Amino acid sequence: MGDLKRNLIIGMGSIGLVLAVAGCAGKPLGGDSTVNVVSSSELPAPGRTDVLSGDRPYLIGPFDKLTIDVFGIPELSQREVQTDASGRLSFPLVGTLEVAGRTPSEVEGLIKGRLRGSYVRDPQVTVNLRETVSQVITVDGEVREPGLYPVVGRMTLMRAVATAKGASEFAKLDDIVVFRTVQGQRYAALYNLKAIRRGAYADPEVFANDVVVVGDSPARRLFRNLIQVAPLLTGPLIVALQN
Repeated sequence: MGDLKRNLIIGMGSIGLVLAVAGCAGKPLGGDSTVNVVSSSELPAPGRTDVLSGDRPYLIGPFDKLTIDVFGIPELSQREVQTDASGRLSFPLVGTLEVAGRTPSEVEGLIKGRLRGSYVRDPQVTVNLRETVSQVITVDGEVREPGLYPVVGRMTLMRAVATAKGASEFAKLDDIVVFRTVQGQRYAALYNLKAIRRGAYADPEVFANDVVVVGDSPARRLFRNLIQVAPLLTGPLIVALQN
C-alpha cells in the first residue's frame, strides 16, 4: 500500500485464532509501527454525514425525487418535487427548504411548520420517496449486472450481490471487498460469501456510498500481508486506510 498508513482490524471467527492474535492487539504488526492490530468483527457503521447519505430511516440527498401531499388542498396534493444539487427543494406557500440529510418525516414537520404559520390551521402533510439518486451503492467486479443500486431500508452484502443479478460464472465468492468511508476514514473489508451462506458469520450490512467489488484479485492485494500472518482466518478482514 505504499505510503498509506494502515490500521488493521481483524474480525476473528474461531477461538484458536482469537488466542493466536490476542497478544498482538494494539501492537505493531510485523514490527511496522504504522500497522496496529485490534479485535473487531465488522466495519463501523457510517453516520448521517457519511451517507448524507432498515430499518434504518432513509436520509434525503441531492437529486432525490419526492411526492408531497397536503391533505384537503388540491393544489398541494400529490406534487412531485426533486431536490437540487445542494439538497434543497421548493414547494408552493412554503418556499425553499434545506432537506439534505433529513428523513421524509422530518421534512413533513418542516412543511407543516411553514404552512401552519401563515396559511393552514392544521395541515396534514405526507412526504414519500419516489426515486433515489443519492443513496446508492456501487456493485462491481464479477457480477451479472455491475452498476449503481439504490439503498432503501436495510441492505446486506448478500442482498447487494443479488440486486446485481448475482455473481457471474467465474466469480470468486471468497474474494469480496467492501470499501467504505466513515468520518473521513477510508476502510476496506474482505468477505467470504460462501462462509456467510454457511452461517460461519453474519451477513454484513452495507450502506449508501459503499463500493462492493466481487471476485477482484487486485482489490484483495490489500490483505495479502495479513493473510500470510493469519492464514487460518475464518471471519472478515477489515482494514482502515488513511493517506
